Amino acid sequence: MRRLLICLVLMLTACGSAPPESFVDKDELIVAIRTDVPLISFKGPDGAYQGFNIDVAQDLVTRLGKRIQWLEIKAGDQLTVLTEGRADLVFAHMSVTPERKKVIDFAGPYHVDFQDIAVRPADKGAIRDVRDLEGRKICWVRGTNIAQRIVDERRVKAIPVEASDYNECLDMIKDGMIDAISTNSQILAGLLTKPGVDLHLVGATFNEQRTSIGVRKGDVDGCEELNRAITRMYQDGTAHMLLDKWFGKSGIDLSVVSVPQFEGCS
Repeated sequence: MRRLLICLVLMLTACGSAPPESFVDKDELIVAIRTDVPLISFKGPDGAYQGFNIDVAQDLVTRLGKRIQWLEIKAGDQLTVLTEGRADLVFAHMSVTPERKKVIDFAGPYHVDFQDIAVRPADKGAIRDVRDLEGRKICWVRGTNIAQRIVDERRVKAIPVEASDYNECLDMIKDGMIDAISTNSQILAGLLTKPGVDLHLVGATFNEQRTSIGVRKGDVDGCEELNRAITRMYQDGTAHMLLDKWFGKSGIDLSVVSVPQFEGCS
């Protein structure tokens, strides 16, 4: 009986210390994406997925020798699809935050950008910088952290107004319900390409945005494989080519494109 108990304890200890399942052991990966962000990830006229994130995901997953199964998500789903095991990777133009790192891990970043502000042309003289958002209503897309970074990090007392996605933000600023939309400059550049959108980019470069790939907590092997693939993507010029393809005419500065400093796989 004593020997049996020892064996059971050893078996349970071994099971408890087993590493989590890694996506490197799979042939096909479920890749979660959003479809509401022009230039970043959206559906073309033929229904096919297009955009910078789509091209980056296809390039990196191909380098890993895997196939892709796409999964459409909303901004608020980007963490739960990983924690619930419904996706292997999240390419949702997601920036790294300490709160998110408590529940998921990040590979990359695969691009480093900054936050900017879009306003109505009539307001471009009044709103020139993040400080000018004091007391003004700004769009907060559920599941994103942009509004909190303005209020908490910059200590600007703006008034976040909740929205389900960026299309709702565009409707709200058009109807006068909000004064500004602030997010990653790449996302704003995409929104300005939508038909009927008449907004002015302030050009207020603040709050570095480390756009990274969400992976399941503890998948160190998968994270490291992705980081190696990102490095190769930059070294062979593919990253610069994809940035120029989608943002070359947007006014975003692409003069220096180098391998980002990775977060590190914990």
